[in-house]
Amino acid sequence: QVQLVESGGDLVQPGGSLTLSCTAYGLTFSNFVMSWYRQAPGNGRELVARIGALSSNTEYADSVKGRFTISRDNSKNTVYLQMNSLKVEDTAKYYCKANQIGRPVYWGQGTQVTVSS
Repeated sequence: QVQLVESGGDLVQPGGSLTLSCTAYGLTFSNFVMSWYRQAPGNGRELVARIGALSSNTEYADSVKGRFTISRDNSKNTVYLQMNSLKVEDTAKYYCKANQIGRPVYWGQGTQVTVSS
């Protein structure tokens, strides 16, 4: 059974930092493209960052470029999202996604990030 478990969400002040983690179980992690999405109340789910299976390529939403960094450790089946210079508008529930061509898409349950003074 495939499971993605996110952690690291918290309440943080504007300008602060957080690191989110997503650990995958039940799949061959190194074969999957891993992504972070977020969804704020009343909004659709949007892509934040994506990393290729071998970490050779990354992609970021314009709104987080230069502030967020996605990385992965295939030995730990874990993908990370380092978030710096957080803004109030980064407040959302953050979801981890795993996808591979020809396989189902897998989602985690999400972790809440709240940026507020």
